Amino acid sequence: MSLNQGYAYREVFSGLPGPSVLEHLSAKYPRASEAEWAARLDRGEVELDGAPASGREVLRRGQEVCWHRPPWDEPEAPLHFEVMFEDAHLLAVAKPSGLPTVPSGGFLKHTLMTLVQARFPEAAPLHRLGRGTSGLVLFSRTREAASRLSGGWREVEKRYRALAVGRAAEDVYEIDAAIGLVPHPLLGSVHGANPGGKSAQSTARVLRREGEQTLFEVQIHTGRSEQIRIHLAVIGHPLVGDPMFAAGGLPRAVDPGLPGAGGYFLHAASVVFTHPVSGVRMRLEAPPPPELA
Repeated sequence: MSLNQGYAYREVFSGLPGPSVLEHLSAKYPRASEAEWAARLDRGEVELDGAPASGREVLRRGQEVCWHRPPWDEPEAPLHFEVMFEDAHLLAVAKPSGLPTVPSGGFLKHTLMTLVQARFPEAAPLHRLGRGTSGLVLFSRTREAASRLSGGWREVEKRYRALAVGRAAEDVYEIDAAIGLVPHPLLGSVHGANPGGKSAQSTARVLRREGEQTLFEVQIHTGRSEQIRIHLAVIGHPLVGDPMFAAGGLPRAVDPGLPGAGGYFLHAASVVFTHPVSGVRMRLEAPPPPELA
């Protein structure tokens, strides 16, 4: 565990006038109870337009609410990365499994973005991988590169390796299953297979079958949350060790895990794209861990 410097969570209120600061915070962030938010207000951790808030103030559109979260001990994570490509405009690094890409939840300093920016202060992540997923993450180093690559992100070819439960009957699966919010007993809702959600497409090709496991290469054609974990579960082959998704693409009925929990085997192996400045067609790779080799 490591104590960080704390963080200021800022929000500009955009709802209808009427709720108090306490009511708004309790409703929008229900993982903390109303009593917990009241205690934070009493300790002077919450400001309204730069002044300490009591919690009784009635919010108006455009006002800024800021919670100054005190320093906290962050969970352990592997604090390293490997540079796979570097020029004046782009950076590609290999992230280890267990390291979040960007600050979220209980992680602030223990993230890939923090580590990379300590060495390359101008770098900004162009996408993110789940904490349990290893492999390639692209960073921009200039505004020009960020703008051009973000605008053409759907043209970036992304391939993953995934170790799944069960012996696949087919060699290739074209998966077209929408992803949206579904019930979760601990969090209320998470992303999962939902016919009413956003369209999502993947292609899964078998690389190897061994016993009752299958090693897939998966190319994603869209970029939905948890897409590979959900899509392989949809075809009956959830990831080995996945604490979250069962066959069918929904959270497990018994002891469902949390989205950030690891234990599964998924690796961002390669990206193919056109360099946003030089125009050169590029293919970058990150060697997979032994389980996915």
